[in-house]
Amino acid sequence: MSIFSEIRRHVMAALDEMVADGTLPAGLDFGRVNVEPPRDPSHGDMATNAAMVLAKPAGSKPRDIAEALAGELAKRQEIDSAEVAGPGFINLRLDPALWRRCIGDVLAAGAAYGGSDTGGGAKVNIEYVSANPTGLLHMGHARGAVFGDALASLLAKVGYDVTREYYVNDAGNQIDILAESLIKRGRQLAGETIPDSEFEGFYPGEEVIDAARAANEEDPDWLSLPDGDRHAFARRQAVDFLMVRIREDLAHLGIEQEIYTSEAALVADGAVGRALDTLESRGLIYTGVLEPPKGKKPDDWEERPQTLFRATDFGDDVDRPLKKSNGEWTYFATDIAYHLDKYRRGFATLIDVWGADHGGYVKRMNAAVDAITEGEAALDVKICQLVNLMDKGEPVKMSKRAGNVVTIREVVDEIGKDVVRFIMLTRKNDAPLDFDFAKVTEQSKDNPVFYVQYAHARVHSVFRQARTTIPDLPLDDESLAEANLELLTDPGELALIKTIAGWPRIVESAAEAHEPHRLAFYLNDTAAEFHAHWNRGKDEAGLRLVVDSDRELTLARLAMIRALALVIASGLEVFGVMPVEEMR
Repeated sequence: MSIFSEIRRHVMAALDEMVADGTLPAGLDFGRVNVEPPRDPSHGDMATNAAMVLAKPAGSKPRDIAEALAGELAKRQEIDSAEVAGPGFINLRLDPALWRRCIGDVLAAGAAYGGSDTGGGAKVNIEYVSANPTGLLHMGHARGAVFGDALASLLAKVGYDVTREYYVNDAGNQIDILAESLIKRGRQLAGETIPDSEFEGFYPGEEVIDAARAANEEDPDWLSLPDGDRHAFARRQAVDFLMVRIREDLAHLGIEQEIYTSEAALVADGAVGRALDTLESRGLIYTGVLEPPKGKKPDDWEERPQTLFRATDFGDDVDRPLKKSNGEWTYFATDIAYHLDKYRRGFATLIDVWGADHGGYVKRMNAAVDAITEGEAALDVKICQLVNLMDKGEPVKMSKRAGNVVTIREVVDEIGKDVVRFIMLTRKNDAPLDFDFAKVTEQSKDNPVFYVQYAHARVHSVFRQARTTIPDLPLDDESLAEANLELLTDPGELALIKTIAGWPRIVESAAEAHEPHRLAFYLNDTAAEFHAHWNRGKDEAGLRLVVDSDRELTLARLAMIRALALVIASGLEVFGVMPVEEMR
């Protein structure tokens, strides 16, 4: 449980007492009352906005409510002082014993500390990666893959029933091009000379050649099939082969998804037609003519009647076409069917993780989900911005069509999955991220992976020192939980304890906002605070973590840093990163 949640309960209880004695009117909504750290730590441990948000509905001045509430809160044993600030905020200082108690909570929970049942078992579907199976996954895909996987773990930690899903885009023109690329490679492998000019506009990657070899092994005579059958065989072979490679590369990055949904299968099953029939029955589909896009009219723009979805009824800028000029469904139409399929599988909360090039697609998809589920489902689209690949400050270029892709597997093999995963979470998902191969492997405080792992390893180093210096010291978590934490009185120690105690609140807020990068910021700040405290111990003997002449103080300090290591391990577990006990 978060200590902030505990103090909020005290605030709620005090407000209830004020209603009971007539200080506040009955029927007030306390939902907007919160308890959080003040912006300036010198103002106290926590602050509440209760008086500010209740003043208007209560018909009272904020400061009058604040002074009465502060008086009620000051009576509680856990609260040392409650002071009114400004127009009506209340700053709280807590009994240090309350903070110290959190150390025992961490030691009892282990790396599970920070988890909760906030989600109440509600089902959440997170769809991420979903790259077209036209080539291997490159580092641009890695960001969305890691973000989606970490978000899934984060939501599971706070009690949601999470399903990880990959939408296989195995229908449409790109797959047709892939199939023709495979056919050309198959002809080459059969000894036919094909000039380079014939490959322009096709997929040239080595993996397509590998897929063609696999096709030859599957059916040596497949190139002799009639055109339609040959194309269908090539489509199936290419997609199946590349999806196996994609899943292998994701596993190499520590990612395994439970469900893989095929777009082609949805179309073949008639799911698109059924979904659009549903919209049409509600009067949300019509035949109309769209205006050309704002700005320069495309050369191929054609003013013609189209089958349109009334997206503007649900907040979109324009109505959206559902069929192409050749009669095929648009990608948008199949996406509507796919999201309806997820909803009908029991998911009312949908999270899609998309690449930067899909930003303009968000409004229409939100409109579609709202319409097709009649407002019963909520869609949150998380856009992952570009990853700028560099090496020693110089750009590393890549192009999927050109075949000089920097693949996920290559990078993981070079620097390890843990480094890749952590770095991908060090920026908010909608901000560009610089990934410099030189910097992410250097051992310095400027490298967040190293800095956080070093903090965890340093704790274990201190424990090794303690076992050598005081051999009979009991260092298991159960014994550490019995340490006399009242001995931890130094301001630096109390600050570190407060940081550790704040972990559950960080987890809950990050889960609520769908922002796992908040955990990376917290871990980096926590590591910095611990390293600074450790360095003070080098300069001041009284602050050393292992004090040869004082077993009790040593136990208390070891309990504190053991709790810190468990919190770091808890965060790294969400990220899918293995905490290390020794740096190499």
